[in-house]
Amino acid sequence: MPGQISIVGFSRFIFEPYAEHSSRRQIFVPDFRNCRLSHIAGHWQNPAMKTFMPLLTILFATLIALPSFAQSPAASPATATSPMATGGQPDPQEMMKQMMELAKLNENHKLLSSLDGNWNYTIKFWMNPDPNAKPQESKGTANRKTIMGGRYSVMDVSGKIQMPGEDGKMKDVQFKGMGLEGYDNVKKKFVASWIDNMGTGIQFSEGTYDPAAKTFTYTSEMEMMPGMKTPVREVIKVTDKDHMMLEWYENQGGQEKKTMEINYTRAGKK
Repeated sequence: MPGQISIVGFSRFIFEPYAEHSSRRQIFVPDFRNCRLSHIAGHWQNPAMKTFMPLLTILFATLIALPSFAQSPAASPATATSPMATGGQPDPQEMMKQMMELAKLNENHKLLSSLDGNWNYTIKFWMNPDPNAKPQESKGTANRKTIMGGRYSVMDVSGKIQMPGEDGKMKDVQFKGMGLEGYDNVKKKFVASWIDNMGTGIQFSEGTYDPAAKTFTYTSEMEMMPGMKTPVREVIKVTDKDHMMLEWYENQGGQEKKTMEINYTRAGKK
C-alpha cells in the first residue's frame, strides 16, 4: 500500500494558497483536499526464456559483469558465502547458486499475498493550514492481487476527490492509482512503488514489518515541485484479515505531521 503519495503534496500546493486567499476575503472555503493512495507502481516484466541454455547464458553474463553482487549481504532465505574463486575472481557457479537462492519466495511474500482481495476504503486528509479545520473525507475501492507466482502484489485504486475548478468552485474529479509491492531478498526489505493520474512521477519506498504489532513501516521522499523534497513515513496496521489502516506522516520544516489516514475494510465485511 505504500507510495500513496503524489496527491498529498499536489493537493497542498493547490489548496493552501486557495484557502489563504479565500480567508483574506473572509469567504468560506470547503475543506476538500485529497491524497494519493497505498502501499505503489507499474513495473516492467522480463520476457520469458524458452530454453534453459539461453537462461544460463544470460545469468552467467550478468554474474561476470557484476562481481559486486558477490559482496552484497545475503537476504532470506539465502545464507552469505563468499563466491570468490582462487585468485580473487568470482566463482560463476557459486554466484549462480546464490542468485537462485535469493530468487526463492518466503514468508514475507506470503504475508503480502494474504492481503489479496477487494477492499473498500475511507480517507481523511489534513491539508488545511488551519489546525482546527476538519479533515476532508473521501471513499473508494481497491483491488489487490498477487502476480508472477506470488512474487509481487498489485493494487488498483479508484475513487473520487474534490478539486477547485477554473471558476474556483469545488467539483468531483476521478482518481486512479496503482501500487506494486514486494519483498526484496537482497535488500531484506519490503519495497513498493506508486503511480496515479494526479502526476507523472513514480514514488518508491522501502519498509519493514513488525510481526508483534502486525505493522508495516515504509519510508520515502516525495518531490511535488523541483527541489522541494518532503520525507514521508507510512505506518500500515493490519488489524485482522478484514481490516487495515494506513497513517501517512510528512516531515514539514523538521516536524512530522499526520496528513492522511486510510481505513480499509474487506468488501462484504464490516
